[in-house]
Amino acid sequence: MKTAIVTGAARGIGLASTKLFLEEGWQVAMIDRDAPALLAASESLEGVHPVVCDVSFPDQVDAMIGEVRASFNRVDALVNNAGVADFGPIEDTSFERWKTVMATNLDGPFLCTQAATPALKETKGAIVNIASISGLRASTLRVAYGTSKAAVIQLTLQQAAELGEYGIRANAVAPGPVQTKLAMAVHSKDIIDAYHDALPLNRYGSEREIAEAIVFLCSDKASFITGQCLAADGGFEAVGIGLPALRR
Repeated sequence: MKTAIVTGAARGIGLASTKLFLEEGWQVAMIDRDAPALLAASESLEGVHPVVCDVSFPDQVDAMIGEVRASFNRVDALVNNAGVADFGPIEDTSFERWKTVMATNLDGPFLCTQAATPALKETKGAIVNIASISGLRASTLRVAYGTSKAAVIQLTLQQAAELGEYGIRANAVAPGPVQTKLAMAVHSKDIIDAYHDALPLNRYGSEREIAEAIVFLCSDKASFITGQCLAADGGFEAVGIGLPALRR
């Protein structure tokens, strides 16, 4: 049975991806640093193995990959989904805040991929890094977050170029506005309306829709796709800044 490692699996896109992998007949190693949330999310799921791990620490990542290999004997896909969002003006972004974002959003995918590569070589597996539309287009208050996600996209290209000779594919998914509990808690009515006006599809995406893109890129259906960044964004990138008044 194929095995996927999903980081940041306790909630949101990571949990949605875990559930979709299970529906497709995979088994899943659920990785998260939030132990209570991880155990709560995994206790009702069959075919999963939860591992508490902070992906920004090399020793924890190495131990996690070792535990997954011991439990499942193989790794067919690595989904680097764990991330932190810290929004604020450039002038108010301290170096500590900058480093905190980079540690999880960029160091995490680097460390997890490096540790998982020997196992992925054996299966000619797939890597999917979760970037963001903020890594493809600039936006206010996202100096650390957007820069980290742009770097993840470049990291994906490096992985694809170097690991392809082993049959390992590496792609990224760049979600646009997604209707997560966190987003709905912090997005005001004005922000929600603005996103709806700016998006050609006139709505937020769902966690399940992003999971569909992730699981597809991990599947054999994407066997000749590597080095790509798939923007699952409702057309947000396509319209640039957008002038909603011109669409009325």
